[in-house]
Amino acid sequence: MTYQVLARKWRPSNFTEVVGQEHVVKSLINALQHNRLHHAYLFTGTRGVGKTTIARILAKSINCENLQDFNPCGVCSVCIALNEGRFLDLIEVDAASRTKVEDTRDLLDNVQYAPNHGRYKVYIIDEVHMLSGHSFNALLKTLEEPPPHVKFLLATTDPHKIPVTILSRCLQLNLKQLLPAQIYTQMAFILEQEAIEFEAPSLKLLSRAADGSMRDGLSLLDQAIVYGNGKVTTSEVSAMLGTIALQPVTELLEALADADAITLLNKINEIANLIPDFSGLLKEILIVLHRIALVQQIPTAIDYEFDNEDILALSAKFSSEDVQLYYQIGLVGQKDLDLAPDPRSGFEMVMLRMLLFKPETQHKTAATPIKVPNVKATALAHEQVSVTPSVIMPEVSKNVVTANEATNWLSMIVAMKLDGFTREFANNCALESIDDFVCKLIIDPSHIRRARAEEALQKALQAYCGTSVKLVFIEKKNILATPAVLLTKERENKQQAAVDAINTDLTIQALKENFDARILPGTIEPV
Repeated sequence: MTYQVLARKWRPSNFTEVVGQEHVVKSLINALQHNRLHHAYLFTGTRGVGKTTIARILAKSINCENLQDFNPCGVCSVCIALNEGRFLDLIEVDAASRTKVEDTRDLLDNVQYAPNHGRYKVYIIDEVHMLSGHSFNALLKTLEEPPPHVKFLLATTDPHKIPVTILSRCLQLNLKQLLPAQIYTQMAFILEQEAIEFEAPSLKLLSRAADGSMRDGLSLLDQAIVYGNGKVTTSEVSAMLGTIALQPVTELLEALADADAITLLNKINEIANLIPDFSGLLKEILIVLHRIALVQQIPTAIDYEFDNEDILALSAKFSSEDVQLYYQIGLVGQKDLDLAPDPRSGFEMVMLRMLLFKPETQHKTAATPIKVPNVKATALAHEQVSVTPSVIMPEVSKNVVTANEATNWLSMIVAMKLDGFTREFANNCALESIDDFVCKLIIDPSHIRRARAEEALQKALQAYCGTSVKLVFIEKKNILATPAVLLTKERENKQQAAVDAINTDLTIQALKENFDARILPGTIEPV
């Protein structure tokens, strides 16, 4: 008996059996239901997604004598003749082999004649973009004003090569690439119907290798059945495709999560004895990192592409920031893999970058606002300053605010989230004392005071302390350490450090000596 490949044997015969093209199927069924069929359809999409198949189902539907829910019945004389390839009113041609204008004219010679058996004479032209310019011109007039009994169904993988004059006369339907989950489900259904044993991970590898094409996926499935001697197993499919299963990838990522460089390199050594395709291995790692990132943000995002348990376990071991960093390192490493001395060393360097360039998490403790119950406690806290026996701390004048107090007041200003002039006003004040009832601020007499800023500052302070604190201003001169002074001094220090770094830079010095280079004043800024 002649064997029929799975892609032909399980080719959809009605709209219900079409996988993954619901948007196109819905449009055609609605057109059949309301009798609003266009005279020319253009089906576009990559190879193996169902362009010609849907065109044949539509040709069968518009001529079927007994539609079932707007699907061809499959048992009438028209459906049987179409299935057996002897329906005279269906003319199907491959434009790639009939590109000449003479072929197109011969094809259109019989357009004006009525159909022999069906309601419509249907022309299916596959790979229509292969027609020559003269052929398109010959087709144009007929496509613009066809007889009422003629339908044109065109299919192409490259609509950009079709003249706009043709495109404007067709109703274009774009078919999508299929998802791995859709291909996986169809493969599992076919194998169950064919009573062939299979392992789920093997179908996941095949569905991913199909790259969005159902026909490619079923062709690979045919090859896997033969390669596995009637069974579809993960090890056989991995060997056939030259790819790997999820387990080695999982082990590599687990070692990465544990920051275990020895285990990581040992695992790479084991993989090197089995799988020489390190580019494919890095691609698998990127795919898993992508799935982890999705699951961390959307827990329901797991599909048939990988084992749910492994993805969930890995997502718990990585922070979302680490996943993003590793993915970016992997993308860059994939481009540089061909530049490495050999693929293995390039792959090892990518994994070591992921391991070593991970930033250490620094838990920065926010500055704690000062909330002193009373003035006595404040004084007591200042007395409890530990000093070494050989150091004598000088007595601080009561008219001078220490840098420590200024820093505490600065942290309170940040916590109160002041804005504009109120923040500037607060920065030029210094904290003398604060308790549950009174907050005393020192301000230089020369500084301009505005009632609106003082009122806004008191409201913010009350909201910050949670009590009805009264704000009292004390005018004193020679305040050396207000927040404004500290901020200015910090900016000056940064600027001076930047200038010193430039002046001491060996490259800058060499440029000055050899090329009479000079640094323009005011052009140095701290980063």
